Amino acid sequence: MKGWCCSGICRTLALLSALFPSWERCCLGLDPSAGDLEKYPQSDPDPWEVLHRHRRSWVWNQFFVLEEYTGNEPLYVGKLHSDVDKGDGKVKYVLSGEGSSSIFTIDENTGDIHATKRLDREAQAYYTLQAQAVDRLTDLPVEPKSEFVVKVQDINDNEPKFLDGPYLAGVPEMSPLGTMVVQVAATDADDPTYGNSARVVYSIIHGQPYFSVEPKTGVIRTALPNMDRETRDQYVLIIQAKDMVGQMGGLSGTTSVTVTLTDVNDNPPRFTHESYQYKVLESLSLQSVVARIKAADADIGSNAAMDYWIMDGDGPGMFNITTDDDTQEGVIILLKPLDFETKSSFSLRIEATNRNIDSNFLSLGPFSDTTSVKVTVQDVNEPPIFSSPLNNMVVPEDARVGTSIGRVSAHDPDTSSSAIRYSIDRNTDLERFFNVDAVSGIISTAKPLDREANSVHNLTIFAIESQDPTQIGKSIALVTVMDINDNAPVFAIDYETLLCENAMPGQVIQTISAVDQDEPLSGHRFYFALAASVAGNLNFTLRDNKDNTASVLTKRGGFRRREQPVYRLPVLIVDSGSPALSSTNTLSVHVCDCDADGVASSCGAVAYTATGLSTGALLAILGCIITLLMMVLLIVSMHRRRKEPLILEEERDIRENIVRYDDEGGGEEDTEAFDMVTLRNLNVIRDPNLRRDVTPDTPTFFHYPSATRPSHKSLPDNVVFREFIWERLQDADVDPSVPPYDSLQTYAFEGSGSVAESLSSLESLSTDSDQNYDYLSNWGPRFKKLADLYGNSDSTSVFS
Repeated sequence: MKGWCCSGICRTLALLSALFPSWERCCLGLDPSAGDLEKYPQSDPDPWEVLHRHRRSWVWNQFFVLEEYTGNEPLYVGKLHSDVDKGDGKVKYVLSGEGSSSIFTIDENTGDIHATKRLDREAQAYYTLQAQAVDRLTDLPVEPKSEFVVKVQDINDNEPKFLDGPYLAGVPEMSPLGTMVVQVAATDADDPTYGNSARVVYSIIHGQPYFSVEPKTGVIRTALPNMDRETRDQYVLIIQAKDMVGQMGGLSGTTSVTVTLTDVNDNPPRFTHESYQYKVLESLSLQSVVARIKAADADIGSNAAMDYWIMDGDGPGMFNITTDDDTQEGVIILLKPLDFETKSSFSLRIEATNRNIDSNFLSLGPFSDTTSVKVTVQDVNEPPIFSSPLNNMVVPEDARVGTSIGRVSAHDPDTSSSAIRYSIDRNTDLERFFNVDAVSGIISTAKPLDREANSVHNLTIFAIESQDPTQIGKSIALVTVMDINDNAPVFAIDYETLLCENAMPGQVIQTISAVDQDEPLSGHRFYFALAASVAGNLNFTLRDNKDNTASVLTKRGGFRRREQPVYRLPVLIVDSGSPALSSTNTLSVHVCDCDADGVASSCGAVAYTATGLSTGALLAILGCIITLLMMVLLIVSMHRRRKEPLILEEERDIRENIVRYDDEGGGEEDTEAFDMVTLRNLNVIRDPNLRRDVTPDTPTFFHYPSATRPSHKSLPDNVVFREFIWERLQDADVDPSVPPYDSLQTYAFEGSGSVAESLSSLESLSTDSDQNYDYLSNWGPRFKKLADLYGNSDSTSVFS
C-alpha cells in the first residue's frame, strides 16, 4: 500500500523513502509507535518479505498557520496526498479532530487544507487533527488514519503588561548612589521561543535624573546621592517595557512607580529663639503648666522625638520640665508655690536633645540645642494668711462667760498690708458658745460650757481684709473643754431585784454598780452605803466590794408577799472627785414565790379571794339582774308595738328610690344599683292571679252592671269621687307590675266642675274683663294686697 504525500515534493520523498526505509519512520517525522505502524507487525524476520512490504509515504506530521490572518479568503494550510490516489477520483480525503469542522476544512478531492477562521496563538497554540483516505464508493479506508498537528505561528500582537503595577516603594533619604528601590516586571503573552516578540527591555520615561532602571532586569535604583526628604519627599516614575528587544515596531506598555523618601534623623533640634519670656500669676496652683516651649526639628516620627532638661536656673526645685509625646513640646510645670513678695522672677536654662540619634549623621552637628527661659511672677491680691492654720485651745467647763481662751493672728501678704478683721463662722458654732474680737483676734466664751454635752468645739475663724472684703483667710480653732466634777454618780442600770420568800439570812440578792458622766484622770472610784435613814433596818444590809460594785444582802429570812410585796432600799453612792459628789438611788426589791431551785414564779402583792357571800349580798345581786331583764323586755315590747310607718324603707318602690352614683357614665347600662327589669316591664300586663298583695274587704258603694254603669257626669260628686278611687284601687290591687299595696297613690281627678269655675288669669291678657273685685276688701286683712291690686281704688292708693 502506498503512503501519504504532501504537496509537490511527494515524488522525491517517495524515492528517498524507498532507498532508506528506516529514515521513512524516523527522520521524516514518523512516529514508530503510532497506530498506523501497528498494522504492520515486525515479527517476521524474512528479509525478502520485508523488502516487499507495502510502504507508506506519510511525510509531514505538522503544519504551520500564521495567527491573526486578516485576509478575505480562507488561509491555505497545506495539502494531503496519498500514493493510492491515481487522480481518477476514486479516493476521498476525510479530516477529523480539533476544529475539523469549525476551523479547518479539507478538499475531499485534492486534499487541500484551509483555515476558515482567524486564529490566536495566545488562545490556542496548536490543533491536533486526523486525516484518512477512503474509497469514494465503498467508504472503506485505503490508508490507515494518521494524526498530524497544525501549529499556530506567533506574530508580535501582544504588548508587555505590568501585572503588579502601579507600584509603591520607599527608600531612605540621603541614600548613596545606586541604592535599589524596587524591581518591576512586565509580561508579554507572545511566544518566547519564537523570535523576539516576548523579549522585553525596560526604560524610564519620567523620573530622571533622580532614578534609573536596568533595561533587562527592571531594577530601579537611585541616580542621585543624598536626596533630602525635607526638600522633597515623593517622586512619581513612569517605566516603559518594550518587546522586540526595544527595536522599531515593537509594542510597549507602561506603569507608574511612586517612590517615597523615608525619614532619617539627619536634622538636629533647634530653638527658634535664644530666649523666651513668660508671665504667670503668683496664685498659680501647684502642678500647673507655666509655659510650653518647642525646639524645631525637620524630621518626623521617632527621629523628631526629644527630651528636655533644665540645665541651670535660680529657684531650684521650683519648676520641672517634661516632654509632650504628641507635640514634642517641653512642658514647664510649677512644683512650689509662687510668692511675688518673696521673688518676682526666675531664669532657667533649658536643653532639647534628640532621643534617637543616628550615628551615620553625627557629622551634621550636635543633635541638641539650648535656650533661656525667664518666668515673671505677677502680683495678685491674696487673702490674709494666719500665723498658724490650726490653733489648739483649752478651757474648763466651769469657765465664766467672757473668759479669754486664746488668740488668733493673721496678716495681709500683699504689699498694701491691709487691716484685718476677725469673725467666727457661725455654721461651726451654731449655739454661739464663743466670740472673737474683730480687731485683736482674742477668742472668749459667750455661754456656759458643758463638757458632757460637747467636749470639743471645732471653730472656723475668718480673717477679712478691710480694703477688699472678698479676700478672706481661714483658720481652725480647736477648743477642748476640760472636765470638772459636776455630775454625781448614779446606778449603772435600772435594777430589778427579786427576793424569794424562802431566802436565807446573809444571801446576796443584788450586785450594783455606778456610772459617772465626769471624766477623772485616774478613773472612777465609787463608794456605796445605805442611806442613814435605813442604815439600821432589820431586812437588808449593803457591802461595798471596793471594786466600784456593792452587794445587797438579806439580814433575815421569812419574807412574805402578803405582808409586804416590795421593799424600797435607798443606796448612797459617792464619787472620788474633788469636791466629791454623791447621790441617793432607790433599789426596789420585789418579794417573789420561788420554786425549789430559787426561780421566781410570781412576784408582787397577793390577790385575796373571798371565801363566801352573805345572803343579803346574793339577794341584792339577784334583784339587779331581775331589774335589768325587765327593762330589756319592756324595751322589746315597746319596739314591737310601735306603729310601723306608712311606707317602709325596705319596701319602697324601686322606681321611687333615689340612687346616688359616685361614678360617671353607665346610664341605663348600669344595672348594679337596682333591678332594671322591673323598669323595662312597667307596661307588661301579666295574669292578675299571679300577684295580689291585698284584696279589699270593703265592697263597692254602688253596684252597677258593667253594661248599665252610668258615666261620671251623671252621678253626684261624692259618688263620683268614691267610685273613681275605688276603681283605681282595684286596678292597683290586681296589677302585678305596680308598687306594693301600701304605696302612696296620686289621683288627679278634679270632679265634674266647680262653683268658682276657673281661677286662672291666663285669659286676662287677651280678653277685657269687667269683673268687680271690690268684695276682696271685705275678706279681711289677709286679702288686702289683692284688694289693692284688683280693686277700683285710685292708683295712688296702690302705691301708698
